[in-house]
Amino acid sequence: MKELMRTTDPVKLAIASALLDGEGIAAFQIDVHMSVLEGSIGILPRRLMVADSDLDKARKVLTDNEIGDS
Repeated sequence: MKELMRTTDPVKLAIASALLDGEGIAAFQIDVHMSVLEGSIGILPRRLMVADSDLDKARKVLTDNEIGDS
């Protein structure tokens, strides 16, 4: 798995996940529990991971939809 994006914005993660799902690209969020433990003050980013083989296509989907890292 490769990191596609890292952000503290849960809305951006939800949008990115939905866009990828619509393209048939499986994505997995990690560090979700760590961000909950820090009290939801937004200092620990969550990462969106995709399969190595889907990385280039996933980056294109996010770029085409103007969803970038934060």
